[in-house]
Amino acid sequence: MNLFDVYPVNDIVIEKAKGSLVWDDKGQEYLDMYGGHAVISIGHTHPHYVKRLTDQLNKVGFYSNSIKIPIQQELAAKLGKISGKEDYQLFLCNSGAEANENALKLASFHNGKKKIIAFKKAFHGRTSLAVAATDNPKIVAPVNETDNVVFLPWLDEAALEAAFQQYEVSSVIIEGIQGVGGIQVATPAFLQKIRSLCDANNAVFIADSVQCGYGRSGKFFSHDYAGVNADIYTMAKGMGNGFPIGGIIIAPHIQASYGLLGTTFGGNHLACAAGLAVLEVMEQEKLMENATALGAYLVKELQALPNVKEVRGRGLMIGIELPDSLAHVRKNLLMQHKIFTGEAKPNVIRLLPSLALSQEHADRFLTAFRKEINI
Repeated sequence: MNLFDVYPVNDIVIEKAKGSLVWDDKGQEYLDMYGGHAVISIGHTHPHYVKRLTDQLNKVGFYSNSIKIPIQQELAAKLGKISGKEDYQLFLCNSGAEANENALKLASFHNGKKKIIAFKKAFHGRTSLAVAATDNPKIVAPVNETDNVVFLPWLDEAALEAAFQQYEVSSVIIEGIQGVGGIQVATPAFLQKIRSLCDANNAVFIADSVQCGYGRSGKFFSHDYAGVNADIYTMAKGMGNGFPIGGIIIAPHIQASYGLLGTTFGGNHLACAAGLAVLEVMEQEKLMENATALGAYLVKELQALPNVKEVRGRGLMIGIELPDSLAHVRKNLLMQHKIFTGEAKPNVIRLLPSLALSQEHADRFLTAFRKEINI
């Protein structure tokens, strides 16, 4: 049997990883400035993370949500404390797409309405509703097509107000910082406008924090820069440092009932152990503070360089927009300098490293990047 060929892959086999470094099967070292799509939040194979998972696996790895799983409540308590959303409720699932799917469905259950507002260049996942709210027709199958989703221009307050006048809006879903869309940062004013319009129209504000959340921006949720609360926050990626886990946290005015949402694997013992390890390390090692400081340093250094069109982002979620003449830089960073980075089409290099990135490794990236743009 062959693998279903849907991923354009680099001819590299990673066999070992530690912190912000990985090694291939030939012993070649690479600097990981992408964290496997923003997943590696506390560093590869962090000792506390490995111990947490190993200890849990030696006790029990899985049982279903038909019994009490105390580690779920332990995770909820720690998440509430670190995020500052202690009065919210946690529902655990397995991925970002599932988190957004459940958030959109829960919003519709809550207010009985259907229309979803999303934004140009949005990416919310590949499952049914999540992909319908994703602005990429190439990955929306005919069966996913629906007139329940309206795409609005990014940060256009007039268009947002007009949509609320035209439609019975169930929810507004927005990334605090668009990832696939090229590291586009939502302004505090626009997020505040969403909050006020949702309040006035019995709509649900969904903060997609799958990539831009979990401390990556320097605050726990990048939406927190706006000083308002969303009704539902969606999470995954950095939540488990590589172990599949996702979740939504839900404001107290949205009521639960038996059977409203459900999952087989969501909230399993191992996933919760991974999730707790991440939060414990984030707290103990002050990783949000590190993301703020090193992110500001990288942005300042990058903005000072000629030949760079624009540098965008917050914390350790950074986009470097390059001219067409430098479209080769990302490939050269990998092949010549052994540095993993991400991309957003057409010419944006995405940096999404571990929140535990060191000054030494930040400087290693900058040295290679300067060389590639001929500085």
